[in-house]
Amino acid sequence: MYTVDLNCDLGESFGNYKCGMDEKIIPYISSANVACGFHASDPLVMEHTVELAKNYGVHIGAHPGYPDLTGFGRRNMQVSEEELKAMIQYQIGALKAFCDAFGVSLYHVKPHGAMYNMAATHTGLAEAICRGIREVDQNLILLAPAGSEMFRAAKKFGLRAAGEVFADRAYEENGTLVPRRKEGAVITEEEVAIERVVGMVKKGTVTAVTGKEIEVQADSICVHGDGPKALAFVKRIRETLAEEGVKICPLSEIVQ
Repeated sequence: MYTVDLNCDLGESFGNYKCGMDEKIIPYISSANVACGFHASDPLVMEHTVELAKNYGVHIGAHPGYPDLTGFGRRNMQVSEEELKAMIQYQIGALKAFCDAFGVSLYHVKPHGAMYNMAATHTGLAEAICRGIREVDQNLILLAPAGSEMFRAAKKFGLRAAGEVFADRAYEENGTLVPRRKEGAVITEEEVAIERVVGMVKKGTVTAVTGKEIEVQADSICVHGDGPKALAFVKRIRETLAEEGVKICPLSEIVQ
């Protein structure tokens, strides 16, 4: 039987600003990537999201990003490797405090937005992220694209890594995500997204924007929680995968 984790970025509201449909989406996922206050979220949102995940038995991961609330962490920033490592540790620590308060475990780390994309192709940034994770808790799983610099750095530093694929994003030929500023970067057609997900999980391939079939490693499928069709996508993905004989389970059961 095929197995895969279904994750979503949650806890990305801030103060009076509501983002995403966390309460509606969380019953359908197995892992939640919780924003840690730099690109989105605040202490009350983090607390609420951790409690929500606990209530639904969803595994919790830290979703650290660049300190860029205005740009939602999607703008590239030039930071030193030591600064990036400290950012990672700071944000993991903040979320872990809420996990400890609710008596639940922190299972994984998934960098957000520009940090994720930059570290996917930059060895130094990738290694800084992995050093930060390892120094906090070497048992945490790094969620990143297989074949990326982050994935390689995780292996180098003795961390477990899970290959992530995206239900609602287009791919370049080299396996990186098409930048959001480009037309077609975000997939809004439900049927297209579902078909791509099934192919990634069962065949290990996806069609890039050039039309070329590329290999992917689908340990976990991400649906962005702030997307306009996030709830519809996650419902259909879960239903379709069940029909296809694919079991949804958290990362800790997939990555040993």
